[in-house]
Amino acid sequence: MYSTFLTLIIPAVISFAVTVIGTKFLMEYLYGAGVIGEDHNKGASIKLPSSGGAAVAFGVIVGVLVYTFGATFIFTPVGATVETLLAVSLSIILIAFVGFLDDVNVKERRVPSTGRKDIRKGLKQWQKPLLTLIGALPLMAINAGVSNIDIPFLGVVYLGVIYPLILLPLAIIFVSNSFNLLGGFDGLQPCTSLVASLGLLLYCIFYGNYTGALLSALLLSSILAFLPFNTYKARILPGDSFTYAVGASLVAIMVTGQAEAFGVIIFIPWIVEFLLHLRKGFRVSDLGIRQKDGSFKAPYGRRIYSLTHLVMNIKNKPTETDVTLYLSILEAGFVVLAFLLKFAGLL
Repeated sequence: MYSTFLTLIIPAVISFAVTVIGTKFLMEYLYGAGVIGEDHNKGASIKLPSSGGAAVAFGVIVGVLVYTFGATFIFTPVGATVETLLAVSLSIILIAFVGFLDDVNVKERRVPSTGRKDIRKGLKQWQKPLLTLIGALPLMAINAGVSNIDIPFLGVVYLGVIYPLILLPLAIIFVSNSFNLLGGFDGLQPCTSLVASLGLLLYCIFYGNYTGALLSALLLSSILAFLPFNTYKARILPGDSFTYAVGASLVAIMVTGQAEAFGVIIFIPWIVEFLLHLRKGFRVSDLGIRQKDGSFKAPYGRRIYSLTHLVMNIKNKPTETDVTLYLSILEAGFVVLAFLLKFAGLL
């Protein structure tokens, strides 16, 4: 047991260190290269380096490679196969690259973008799901996961090839793109994803799935390393490379960790966010109207098109930190709910 936890801890520590170093490098490099985004939540529009998620993705990949090196030359693999881990790594790289393509499309002047004008044009809406489908191919190729799915209230259902060839790519497309919808505030995306990855780590440890535990530990440590750079006042923006890579990582953890039903519950906030954005045809901004005292007012009044708008309506004079805190607590609540349903035998 001690050596097993070491094979989790050592790669995770290295992932943490690599992400810190990578983020510091990217802060200067991306800004100099013009890969920037605007922070609209401060008194004046501030331009910050964007696509910090590339460091998080790189940290996770290095952690995977550290484990595979150890499993090849030092210790006997304790559960995670090299084939699965390399397929997951390739999937994360491909989807992070799609996010990076979205981040680098920066214009000299502001152009219309998701409900407001911004210097970052990004990819077209139809291009995003099409390109993220590419990231599903490595997991489809190795037939990742199991075709016997325990569906709540229905029991175990055998899906056969429907699972790897249809449900898996649809899950990666939906999760990576939905995860991209909820953001716009310092620390919001790292904090909510940190809670989700912690929940998956605990689940995989409790129920003895080493592959899921390893990937969760690597993702958790990489996000934790990036978080201080994005908390108020942020020095770098996560960018779509963060949301796409983290979304793909969460799906990979759910699939390899046999935690699909658990994962659906903890992903409910992003499902709700997707449905709220859908009401306005995805032409909506999560941001609020900044007031003189630094608080925010809901941009569409009582009409809710994002969970951030909900916080702005229920909290009196919410600050940027308030929005992040409330939605992180909401995600923690769904993690607790998922565990309660699992303990009750409903998952």
